[in-house]
Amino acid sequence: MDTSQYMNMFLEESMDNLQTLNESLLELEKNPNDVDKVNEIFRVAHTIKGMAATMGFTDIAELTHKMEDVLSKFRDGQLNVTQEVVTVLFDCLDTLERMVSNIEEGTDSSVDIEPIIKSLHNISQVNDVDGSQEVESLVTLEKDNCSMELNDYDMSIIKQAQEKDFNAIELSITLSENTLLKSARAFLIVKDLEEIGEIIKSKPSTEDIENEDFELQLDFVLITTSSEDEVKKLVENISEVRMVETKLIEFQKIEESAVKPKEVKLEPKEVTEEKKKSVKKEGYKKSHQSVRVDLERIDKLMNMVSELVIYRTRLEQIVVDHKSSDLTETLEQVGRTTTDLQDLVMKIRMLPLDTVFNRFPRMIRDISVELNKEINFVIEGAETELDRTVIDEIGEPLIHLLRNAADHGIETKEERIAKGKPAVGTIKLVAYQEGTKALIKVIDDGAGINVEKVKAKAEKVGINTEGLSDDEIKNLIFAQGFSTNEVVTDISGRGVGMDVVRAKVSALGGTVDLISEEGKGSTFVIRLPLTLQIIQALLVNVGNETLAISLGFIDRVIDYKKDNIKKSNGKEVIIYRDDVIPLVRLNERLNIECVDTEKKFVIIVKVGEKTIGLLVDSLMGQQEIVIKPLGNTLSSLKEYIGATILGNGLVTLILDVGALI
Repeated sequence: MDTSQYMNMFLEESMDNLQTLNESLLELEKNPNDVDKVNEIFRVAHTIKGMAATMGFTDIAELTHKMEDVLSKFRDGQLNVTQEVVTVLFDCLDTLERMVSNIEEGTDSSVDIEPIIKSLHNISQVNDVDGSQEVESLVTLEKDNCSMELNDYDMSIIKQAQEKDFNAIELSITLSENTLLKSARAFLIVKDLEEIGEIIKSKPSTEDIENEDFELQLDFVLITTSSEDEVKKLVENISEVRMVETKLIEFQKIEESAVKPKEVKLEPKEVTEEKKKSVKKEGYKKSHQSVRVDLERIDKLMNMVSELVIYRTRLEQIVVDHKSSDLTETLEQVGRTTTDLQDLVMKIRMLPLDTVFNRFPRMIRDISVELNKEINFVIEGAETELDRTVIDEIGEPLIHLLRNAADHGIETKEERIAKGKPAVGTIKLVAYQEGTKALIKVIDDGAGINVEKVKAKAEKVGINTEGLSDDEIKNLIFAQGFSTNEVVTDISGRGVGMDVVRAKVSALGGTVDLISEEGKGSTFVIRLPLTLQIIQALLVNVGNETLAISLGFIDRVIDYKKDNIKKSNGKEVIIYRDDVIPLVRLNERLNIECVDTEKKFVIIVKVGEKTIGLLVDSLMGQQEIVIKPLGNTLSSLKEYIGATILGNGLVTLILDVGALI
């Protein structure tokens, strides 16, 4: 069977399921007595195994099968959920993820699964539950109903099946004494049964059947729409079957005949049947209201809308130039439709930050285990939406910030107690929307930043700290010179990767700031644009050049007056409403020839917590523009985030305000 057409679906579903397993295992570790979560994990793992086997990836199927053995012992109450066991399962998930990634990348390199299989096997052989204690998840039905042992998971399947008018039938099959190939005959029986239903229980197991490690007796529990008589006749018609006995299993009888455990170890969440039905019905409806769309198609659609915006702008310019009143009304309608289409495409491109945030609880958990620290990780605002381009790129900076917060920010348990802090450290990842920006904060209640050590390091690498405030000195950790191993010791490692964080955030058109108090903790604030494609911008003239500035950065525009310009530390500043604001002459900064004009303007822009004034020659007005990347040839132009095409057809560069500070 050609499975290549299903490859993309397999890869997407596998990564989604692996992420679900990561999240579910974290929850199970926090609440080891949640049998519903155990069942959920088992079902997802079984799905991965089935998909891998269908696609011919036997290593993935084998590894997942061994993982199921451990999960099965959780489910049956034969193994306790401990940190050590969960860690091995996480290692298993990491191995599976590497294997799926190799398939996606098309690499021939194989992943050695023998060590992790050995670890899983060792775990599955350990019985953590006291043998004298009655295991509650196993219940034996009365002889006149069912002779096989059924656990909670099996019972729940039977119950759900009966609610949908399926029959649960127990089959007891005896083969003839002269049967030569018992294993082959057994598989024929299994094949015929699976054509009319689903086998949820088998005695002997599939492995025993393969090894022909059984006598002449075969017992199954079958879920089917067929009647008891139809199933019996089907099996009786198979050769070398000497006798067939069938019994209809009723869920009510199961409940009445279940052995009451001495002590309940695993308790499912209390959910009423009515609630289960309503949730299930709602989920079914929702699944039919969404479709998967390839990202390339969405990008192409976005590009087409962008071109439409450009041509709309050009039409507006033509109407103004020719003063054509006949086209004005039609163009207004086209403008409204274009705007609606643009907003719709923007929303399609938006993804919740949860798609990035969901990987971090596992990371913090692993770090805390490795460093023997107790860390409470809190996520707020994961539903905040950003453009998928931003979503794809923001993960790396957040990993740097969170690892530093966990590794170098949060103190050890002993240190925290000595300082009078709670033994458990807290790291918060908070996201919310603020105007046209999205804010992401990484907050920890750890050691904070030692200003003197940062200052000493700055002077060591040749950075002048004279006249800088404490906050400005703290923000020096983002300088490239601070990303050394030496810094890990000197300033609690806050410099590691910080230059990478700033560079990445700046490339996304955002800013990152640090607020820290020694001994109390640190807060990193990342500000990002909600979208990177189409923005509202102010067009300005600098010399003979036209430049665009995003309105998201602009606070206000004021008239330029020489009397308001002063000197501070050798640099020009402007006095505005008793505030001292650094002044940047764009013509000097961008090497543009100066042009004398009667009136100049200062554009007050805010980048994070910083405010500067940009001196321009004139204003052209506000306009909606489409951001086009500069490409590799012009990648060295750090002062610009891209270019746009105006209504008159001219290309205009878009300023990167953050790079001007």
